[in-house]
Amino acid sequence: MSLRTLGHFIDNRFVGDGPRTFEKRSPVDGRVIARVAEAGVEEVDAAVRAARAALQGEWGRLDVGKRADLLNAVADGINRRFDDFLEAEVADTGKPVSLARHLDIPRGAANFKAFADTVKGVAMEAFQTATPDGQGALNYAIRAPKGVVAVICPWNLPLLLTTWKVAPALACGNAVVVKPSEETPSTATLLGEVMDSVGLPKGVYNVVHGFGPGSAGEYLTRHPGVNAITFTGETRTGTAIMKAAADGPRAVSFELGGKNAGIVFADCDMDAAVEGIARAAFANCGQVCLGTERVYVERPVFAAFVEALKRKAEGLRPGRPEDAQTGIGPLISREHRDKVLSYYRKAVEEGATIVTGGGVPDMPAELADGAWIAPTIWTGLPETSAVVREEIFGPCCHVRPFDAEDEVVRLANDTPYGLAATIWTRDLARAHRVAARMEAGIVWVNAWFLRDLRTPFGGSKASGIGREGGVHSLEFYTEQRNICIKL
Repeated sequence: MSLRTLGHFIDNRFVGDGPRTFEKRSPVDGRVIARVAEAGVEEVDAAVRAARAALQGEWGRLDVGKRADLLNAVADGINRRFDDFLEAEVADTGKPVSLARHLDIPRGAANFKAFADTVKGVAMEAFQTATPDGQGALNYAIRAPKGVVAVICPWNLPLLLTTWKVAPALACGNAVVVKPSEETPSTATLLGEVMDSVGLPKGVYNVVHGFGPGSAGEYLTRHPGVNAITFTGETRTGTAIMKAAADGPRAVSFELGGKNAGIVFADCDMDAAVEGIARAAFANCGQVCLGTERVYVERPVFAAFVEALKRKAEGLRPGRPEDAQTGIGPLISREHRDKVLSYYRKAVEEGATIVTGGGVPDMPAELADGAWIAPTIWTGLPETSAVVREEIFGPCCHVRPFDAEDEVVRLANDTPYGLAATIWTRDLARAHRVAARMEAGIVWVNAWFLRDLRTPFGGSKASGIGREGGVHSLEFYTEQRNICIKL
């Protein structure tokens, strides 16, 4: 693959020929695959001003139906350039082509269609109000866009999670400035080409590249022209953004970290539970905020479950993304691998039993500089262990036996996070009972990562603020205004 140059997309033009650039390396083999412009204060200000101008121009006058038509056109544009998006997504992340082909790119397009449908079908309340003169009044509410929305995106599912925010923001009539992760700059940039090609007005969709503190991320979140900030990523970064957002103040929507629990009861469909937990722990090399890093298994099936999960982990073959036999890709970078490996070492220091994995796999010489890591399973750690308490964001999980329902509910909820949980049981009454007691934003029963885009999505406790999905996204991306007409 030839070296690409990625600029900012501002006011429907690509800019960024200045001296500030950074390298993007392939997580597969460590090669430099792109040179990316880094935004300074000037570029961020230009993007925000372009977005502000769009709100005052043609975009601000479009009705809901025409906005929805444009969103559907964007979805069609992504599908027309499916292979380009697939190549860009895989180059940045190193994930298997099979995963990106069936998840990331289709969902990227589907998000636009889903919110195009949602925004056309939203009802608002109206009331007839009595007045002293007996003539009455009519009160009704309308939704208005928030304004300029800063969209700060993670690197694990870059196209999917960027469009998950951009689509509802645009459906509601906002203009956006997107700051993709420095690790995955390509698909957000490519999306600018699609936006322009389908006729989206100038300044509605803007992209600035860079890092967080002292770079594009900080400049964007502190810009006084930004009306709202939406962020998916690590909890400490969310805390820093929230402090910046308080100067204004500006609305925030956060989907943050998780240390999600999977609960396996003895009466479960064992094959389905093993398959589900294996996906939740190892899919995308464990780099999924909804993944499962803590597994609690009822004691009568504990040994059998651990052995079966071990076979699943050891069957995941690392390799090039385009190889049909590849079952697991690399981590996003060698820097992130250093972090994950530090937890692998902590597990040993704290007395874990390593069921499988625990290090770096042997790879061919041409892949040796990639960010490869072995899927890892531990047992035997106390709940106070850093490996059990802290989000690792790698292909690993700790498995512990339990004896009683109340015990496992307490263990599952004993975390500062509250993003997701999975429950595996054939007992319908137990499923409802335990699910209702989970302190998590989404609870799956006998499934994982099964999503209906109309449902509320988000975390509780340290896992986030607000909900996304369907009409729930509109609560963040719009302001409700009441109109009172005296009759």
